[in-house]
Amino acid sequence: MMKMKINNLLTIVFCFAFLSCNSQIKKEEKQSQISNNQIENNNYKQFDTTTRTIHIFVALCDNKYQGIVPVPAKIGNGQDPINNLYWGCGYGIKTFFKNSKEWKLIKTRKINSIILERLVFKHKTKNYYLVADAYDGEYIKECTEAFLRSSSGLLKDTIQVDKTIIGISGNSKLITYIGHDGLMDFQLSEKFKNIDNIKRDVIILACYSKSYFSPHLKTANINPIIWTSGLMCPEAYTIHDAIIGYVNNETNEGIRNRAAAAYSTYQKCSVKAAKKLLITNW
Repeated sequence: MMKMKINNLLTIVFCFAFLSCNSQIKKEEKQSQISNNQIENNNYKQFDTTTRTIHIFVALCDNKYQGIVPVPAKIGNGQDPINNLYWGCGYGIKTFFKNSKEWKLIKTRKINSIILERLVFKHKTKNYYLVADAYDGEYIKECTEAFLRSSSGLLKDTIQVDKTIIGISGNSKLITYIGHDGLMDFQLSEKFKNIDNIKRDVIILACYSKSYFSPHLKTANINPIIWTSGLMCPEAYTIHDAIIGYVNNETNEGIRNRAAAAYSTYQKCSVKAAKKLLITNW
């Protein structure tokens, strides 16, 4: 009888261990899509260098998986891009840029279970594409890592739009992060050191982004056009108007002034306060 009880106990322990291991494997397989299937498997294609690309990484707002002050449940579901604060809402990236006079939406698709939607816009008068990726809010760490790796040139990729192959990630001209500052909640061990000597333009709209992101970008060889000195709401109007200045080849200060004016208008704060929040350079 005792032997039977021991065997039964061992069987139960084995089952729990198997289920736990299997769950961990599934999670790791899902996370590995960031590197293996994130960008449509076009990693080694040559791209059209006469076009310029802006790549926006958006970590969807998520009450459950992010250390944020909770927002209403419908707009704080990081697995629902359609209704998400930073994507499908009126001031979300998707809706705001779709309604923009400067941009035309030409392509949309789901990439995988981590990047829930990718949008490709074409500027109506300039030779610019804008690619925006909506990351499941649970995977904000992976979104942050992809942004940092792209900013440093460690992650480069391409996609095909009609007959044109364009560069994205580290092949982009401007790389942007939008969302909660996850670096307040987790640590990163990877070093994001630039090895190709290409200086990339970067905008980071998240709370205290200069304080939290700059240590990871010191060796990335970036041009920080805009990042932040305090708490903020990273809705789309700020990046939209900053990009207006960017595609017109304005200076960092000129781009910052546009962003601050937009933030002041929508957040109903003074331009002085907005400029104190939205800072440029190191």
